[in-house]
Amino acid sequence: MFSKLFSRLSKDMGIDLGTANTLVFVKDKGIVLNEPSVVALNTRTEEILAVGEEAKKMVGKTPAHIVAIKPLQDGVISDFEVTEKMLRYFIQKTHKETRGFAPRPRVVIGIPMDVTEVERKAVEDATLSAGAREVYLIEEPLAAAIGSRIPIHEPSGFMLVDIGGGTTEIAVISLGGIVSKKSLRLAGNELNENILRYVRENFNILIGEKTAEEIKIKIGSVLPAKEVLGYKIRGRNLLDGLPTETTITNEEAREAILPTITTMIENIISTIEATPPELVADIHERGIMLAGGGALLRGLDTMISQRTRVPVHIVDDPLTAVVRGTGLLLEDIALLKQVKLPSAGL
Repeated sequence: MFSKLFSRLSKDMGIDLGTANTLVFVKDKGIVLNEPSVVALNTRTEEILAVGEEAKKMVGKTPAHIVAIKPLQDGVISDFEVTEKMLRYFIQKTHKETRGFAPRPRVVIGIPMDVTEVERKAVEDATLSAGAREVYLIEEPLAAAIGSRIPIHEPSGFMLVDIGGGTTEIAVISLGGIVSKKSLRLAGNELNENILRYVRENFNILIGEKTAEEIKIKIGSVLPAKEVLGYKIRGRNLLDGLPTETTITNEEAREAILPTITTMIENIISTIEATPPELVADIHERGIMLAGGGALLRGLDTMISQRTRVPVHIVDDPLTAVVRGTGLLLEDIALLKQVKLPSAGL
């Protein structure tokens, strides 16, 4: 009886705990938060100064006693205490609007496929410590497929590639489970590093991660350029240490990111090769679904289609597919119990 009452009163949450961004879905409300996974801490007082967008603005600009931390690396927790504080902030921010008594929420979290039991337990413990009543973990490709309204329980093969900030998740899904898969610890952040390194080696200019990401978003493309686009960059000249500026073209940005893109596509191909023939036939008919922020990279869907000879479709609103899936699972407890990962109680 109390369980049903708590379920009605609590603001159950679905969370996409991403390397780059954390998204929060609240039952009956939809997506209420979409902010960078960054926390600014005062190391003298251990006080949180900012979380999300405000904290991201501080990266690379803080005095010695303030640190802007990204507590997740490659899709997993690298700093347990800061992740707990970040989750607590998001949960409290969501509950702040509630008047009177509100029980602690149930939380569904999407995580990468190949995390270890220790890493899974870190996510569970951090979420419980942050104020959750119950925690359910689901693999991100399944969450993205559910969020994209793909009928995962049909006896048919669906291939989904989720390119996030820290990981690229490649999965073939059938009958509510993952048949073949690959989880790569390279994705959007690796592309930023590619551009940063290219500018350093070819222009002798040191730029920050934020600038590298802006280049990727503004002019990044994986196909040869039909027209030349430029993006003005400012940074520190490595030869004399002074500020300088130059222009990088879209063709140069493409040259920088192409090796990582090629690795991603090779892994998509090898995943198809490891898939049962009947499911490969289904994939050829239905195509490959792209989700995550990386799906928006210009020309990526076309290049994957050319290399695999399979149609490629970008899901609706690929940035929010995972968190929408966690939100739908809050409404369908029977499905949640079927697809959730077992608890990592060690």
